[in-house]
Amino acid sequence: MVESVRPLVAVLVSALAIVLIVASRRRPNVRDGWSVLAALAKFGIVVSMLPAVLSGTVYTWSLSDSLGVEFLMGIDFALRADPLGIFFALLASFLWIFTSFYAIGYMRGLDEHNQTRFFASFAASLSTAVGIAFAANLVTIFIFYELLSLVTYPLVAHNEDSEARIAGRKYLAYTFFGGGVLLLAGTVLIYWLTATVNGGNPTMAFESGGIEALATAAQAEPVYAQAAFFLLIAGFGVKAALMPVHSWLADAMVAPTPVSGLLHAVAVVKSGAFGVARVILDVYGPGLIHDLPLEVPGIGEVGLNIPVAVVAAFTLTAASIIAMRKDHLKRRLAYSTTAQLSYIVLGLSILHPYAIIGALFHIPAHAFAKLTLFFCAGSIHVETHTDYISDMAGIGKRMPLTMAAFTVGAAGMAGLPPVAGFVSKFYMLIGSGYVGGEYWLFAAVLLLSGVLNIAYFWPVVYTAFFESEDRHDAKPVLEFPRGGILESYGVTSGESVAADGGERPDGGSTDNGSDDHEYAVDRYPSDHTVPDGVEPGRSDTGDSVRAVDHHGDHDDHLTGGPPTGGWQRHSPFDESTWLMLVPITIIVTGAVVLGIVPDYAVFLDLATTIVEGVFGVDSFDQLQGLSLEEALEVVDE
Repeated sequence: MVESVRPLVAVLVSALAIVLIVASRRRPNVRDGWSVLAALAKFGIVVSMLPAVLSGTVYTWSLSDSLGVEFLMGIDFALRADPLGIFFALLASFLWIFTSFYAIGYMRGLDEHNQTRFFASFAASLSTAVGIAFAANLVTIFIFYELLSLVTYPLVAHNEDSEARIAGRKYLAYTFFGGGVLLLAGTVLIYWLTATVNGGNPTMAFESGGIEALATAAQAEPVYAQAAFFLLIAGFGVKAALMPVHSWLADAMVAPTPVSGLLHAVAVVKSGAFGVARVILDVYGPGLIHDLPLEVPGIGEVGLNIPVAVVAAFTLTAASIIAMRKDHLKRRLAYSTTAQLSYIVLGLSILHPYAIIGALFHIPAHAFAKLTLFFCAGSIHVETHTDYISDMAGIGKRMPLTMAAFTVGAAGMAGLPPVAGFVSKFYMLIGSGYVGGEYWLFAAVLLLSGVLNIAYFWPVVYTAFFESEDRHDAKPVLEFPRGGILESYGVTSGESVAADGGERPDGGSTDNGSDDHEYAVDRYPSDHTVPDGVEPGRSDTGDSVRAVDHHGDHDDHLTGGPPTGGWQRHSPFDESTWLMLVPITIIVTGAVVLGIVPDYAVFLDLATTIVEGVFGVDSFDQLQGLSLEEALEVVDE
């Protein structure tokens, strides 16, 4: 281990940007420039630690070593840049660069209000996300985990209407109060368990392969160790959107699309998946999880990983089915995210080295592909004011590059080559096969989910490229009450029906006994015009403003869908602004590169390094071809 201030600086650089962003609120170009510079600086600091970390170095910083201050009853406030921490920090800091450019184009394209608050909260979110990545113990990660919920609340509630406020309150209730309380309870139990075997000195610091003192304590107090495990998994599982604590994610889609993209495809939801990885790999370790049996009535003894794997398998299947009934594009993407996060939890729960590598690699694989999809959804919204899949017939000729990128991202979600999602799911399938037995059921669930992914993404692609404005099928796919009411099929001209119930912003509605509102991008389809009776927004200086179309080439309609006369055909170079097109192009290219040359991708190297540390081997070759029991015997040795 090497003491260094770099982990702390990586956390604080975007915190400093908050001050600069607020100070520059009257100069938008300078303000937005600070966001980009902070993103570049954060990424540079993380990259500077990468070569040494890959070689086995761990960078540490602690409050007691730096200032001689004890933080909390023998627990230090400490940061640690190890392979798993660098893995998450590298991903979040890299994607923040391009999301910063995209957010500038999006917020200006819609003339959004309170842009200074937006970018300041965005910077705070990345600061806390990197804090989670570099947290050295359970107490430190808990602090950053709760801070992340607080600083992202203004982003979720950005629109400031009743729907946004309700979604924001629900977000806090689930992630801050619900997930936070569960995580705190599990942390307190770990504190007590480790203190009992260390003469009153608790051990909370993460250790690759599991905390040794906890393994000793679990032999004496297995019930409390089991309880602590499930409390920690549940606490992190809230942000990972495991069912039944998942519904906050879909409602949080009221946030602007850059928020949905980075925070709900990378930082927030991935912090939950990352926390699950810390618990399984660095708090308990695969060996203790497998060997600490849980008595299940009617079944017998099972490892602690089995209930977690079952919940993850159920979540990814159910969320995929729910996604099929969503006509609102961002809602469909939200439930897709719920399913995809469970891939990560499921792969980690299988415990086999191959499955763990697949689960870890799925973190960037999903991030690149899902960020592409959200970016595309936001670009469609800005340029055409269209949010519903049933309104997108023929939109491929209006936005060819955007919809082509969407197609590639969708292929990655389904696990199709040559996109990165194929590589991660292949590793998880191989890991399930090596374990065998009942784990074949999880392999079957992975394969089924791939089919379901195609089922709910293909209609979007087909609608965009293979249908025309005057001849198209209604969406969504499922034709039964749980999947879209029958009236959504064969809608006559002039009617407006929300296929999955609720009220649409253009005035159409359905009545299927549901109050599930499906207009989760903005209260109004476009912010270019403020509807009559609605108070205009105010600029950061307090002056009254009225949103206008600065581009002059947007389709002249506000209700979504093609304008009179159909979509205008555009080239890939003028369908949107470069601030949005360039990030989309770079991120979707990254998803393909990760899939074509994974051996040269640093994320796969990091995942392999993490697994080597967890199983205590010098080279992954020592684990190849081993069953789960054989691999765990390597850990014991």
